[in-house]
Amino acid sequence: MHFTAEQRLDEAVLEREFTLGEIPGILWTPPSASASTPAPLILLSPPPLGLPKSYPRLVARARHSAAEGFATATIELPGQGDRPRWPAAEQALADLRRAVEAGEPVSDEIIDALILPLVEKAVPEWQTALDALLSLPELRGPVGYSGGVISIGTRLAVVEPRISAAVLFAGSFVPRAMFEEARQVTIPLHVLLQWDDEGNDRQAALDLFDAFGSKEKTLHANMGGHTGVPQFAGDAAAQFFTRHLR
Repeated sequence: MHFTAEQRLDEAVLEREFTLGEIPGILWTPPSASASTPAPLILLSPPPLGLPKSYPRLVARARHSAAEGFATATIELPGQGDRPRWPAAEQALADLRRAVEAGEPVSDEIIDALILPLVEKAVPEWQTALDALLSLPELRGPVGYSGGVISIGTRLAVVEPRISAAVLFAGSFVPRAMFEEARQVTIPLHVLLQWDDEGNDRQAALDLFDAFGSKEKTLHANMGGHTGVPQFAGDAAAQFFTRHLR
């Protein structure tokens, strides 16, 4: 991990940009984080828009988490931002848009081609980033995960034992194969669902929630579109992490 830039936000939260090989990322730490009092860590998974476009949403969540004493970190998804283009994913996205614009159902084949390769690439990168982050003296476990693509969070919850709790955003298409993986998830979950999300299959999101094997799982559904998550829903997610990462 190589830090490339840093700044103080509001003279409190320390924001540091880093690279991990070809992968760019950002780490935010609260003022209380130090080698003697390391902070619990939350991984913020960005939407597939590139970090520059996602930054306002991510930094708002990072500031909120820092106020609760948590450090947060994000990394760029494969094929996004300044990372090398991914022709197969771009073709799958084009096929998805064509189906939506034509008013046709989005086929399982399109969803699989768009999501499954992303999961296969992104999850090992998150694990590598977690190795590097937890080697820093000012950070410690337990670790939380927050965000989408929900299939990435589902896979990480299954394969990464250092993640103790997750807030998952039900705002992306879900391959059928992920339902079997969801049954293997056992960590506490807090799932956010926007009821009128124009880009989400609501029934698939509900079915995925039902499939999760966790004994503690909460579905927090609100009216509104994809970007209309109310502030109180974010507050409830923060309370969830305070319960499970302290």
